[in-house]
Amino acid sequence: MTSSFHELWAELLPIGRSSASGGYRRYAWTAADADCRAWFRSQAEARGLTYETDRNGNQWAWQGDPLAGDAVVIGSHLDSVPDGGAFDGPLGVVSSFAALDELRHRGAEFTKPVAIANFGDEEGARFGLACVGSRLAAGQLTPEKAYELTDGDGVPLPRAMEAAGYDPSAIGPDPERLARIGAFVELHVEQGRALDLSGDAVGIASAIWPHGRWRYDFHGEANHAGTTRLADRRDPMLTYAETVLAARAQARLTGALATFGKISVEPNGVNAIPSLVRGWLDSRAADQDTLDRVVAGIEAAAHEAAARAGIDLKVVRESFTPVVEFEHALRDELGRLLGGGIPVLGTGAGHDAGILSASVPTAMLFVRNPTGVSHSPAEYAAEDDCVAGVRALADVTEGLACA
Repeated sequence: MTSSFHELWAELLPIGRSSASGGYRRYAWTAADADCRAWFRSQAEARGLTYETDRNGNQWAWQGDPLAGDAVVIGSHLDSVPDGGAFDGPLGVVSSFAALDELRHRGAEFTKPVAIANFGDEEGARFGLACVGSRLAAGQLTPEKAYELTDGDGVPLPRAMEAAGYDPSAIGPDPERLARIGAFVELHVEQGRALDLSGDAVGIASAIWPHGRWRYDFHGEANHAGTTRLADRRDPMLTYAETVLAARAQARLTGALATFGKISVEPNGVNAIPSLVRGWLDSRAADQDTLDRVVAGIEAAAHEAAARAGIDLKVVRESFTPVVEFEHALRDELGRLLGGGIPVLGTGAGHDAGILSASVPTAMLFVRNPTGVSHSPAEYAAEDDCVAGVRALADVTEGLACA
């Protein structure tokens, strides 16, 4: 098992890695994404698995008949956030191939089909919406809305798909495929330190916090930075800065999380007062009421600051995912298969398993992250813990697909 995981990991590791930052830039429908997809296909074919790409660009590798139904699906995603870490997403895909290798080594006799999946554009780094592949499949994103997505260079999603050799006219809900899935189990590096603090290598997810993304457009007046009196300025950057501070204050008051992590400025000149500052808010909380309070508080503070400064403000909710309670029966079955005593923990991070939970029974396994750092080149998991995750995923898959 160790050699299988190590070889797979070493082969995938260089793809899409920035020599400057050490992080990954595996954005949807780019050359790095294509290389990741080619790697996935090669691993499927090397194992004699039935390979296919669905109508939304998600990849599948099947052990057994894809049409038989009641399939056990494992996997995650291969794309990344800007300068992301090596583990977020890829650990789940690599571990899935290694778990299948382990089960074959054990001589497991499958009574159900097993599939390994790579869901496309999970991070939303290029087009601004997370989990595009799984949202399309589950009918939570319409083709019409998907066609409206554009990247930072103004390239629409359909054009990017065409350039990568895929047919955007085919995208849309895939209920027939989802109906053939009896369970989806996604392994993921923990994006926090709960397992490190408890001393456990592997945990089971209980729920995903409700979360969303909001775009704040602050419209002011462009002018000369060296000649315009402070009293005469309508500078949207100041209002944006006040809003960032208000977000931190509201999060602290409510016990939620609120982050402005992306910004664009027009005209973006060193010696020019901006005409437009656009900032993106990411907010998450343990429950819906708390999330509603923090988001409302931030928006109210932003409007108040904008009114004082003569700034026009527009707020647009770009995405939202309600709380996801993973199916208790499947979650409990994972605990039984792993022998009990496995910690169960919630998470503020979104995942394809959360999107698909409305359509199929889903569950998640987490692998210990000793620092809790994620979405960063410093993201890390020890090889022993990764191997423990592979063993846990193999045990779960065997219990669900070989019963």
